[in-house]
Amino acid sequence: QVRLVESGGGLVQPGGSLRLSCVVSRSLFNIGAMDWYRQAPGKEREMVARISLGGIINYGDSVKGRFTCSRDNAKYTLYLQMNNLKPEDTAVYYCNIAWSGGSIWGQGTQVTVSS
Repeated sequence: QVRLVESGGGLVQPGGSLRLSCVVSRSLFNIGAMDWYRQAPGKEREMVARISLGGIINYGDSVKGRFTCSRDNAKYTLYLQMNNLKPEDTAVYYCNIAWSGGSIWGQGTQVTVSS
């Protein structure tokens, strides 16, 4: 079954850290750019980080300097290290792979930043 499975979300206090993981089916891992998106209640889904096939990483302005995206090719896993979390980072975080023929999304993992 071809899929993406996110994990690592949870409840954290402001200033805390979380690491999200996205395990990718082997057949999907190197077919296109791999992204992290998030969607907060009542807001549009926004791109958090993107890693291209060539390894170039881009971040959304709101997370630059706090979040780090990486991948482990041996484990077919995409990561998002999130530091200095803020209440406005609260959202469902999704993993996405996009290629010329389409895209696929994971089911999402909830991140809640609250004291």
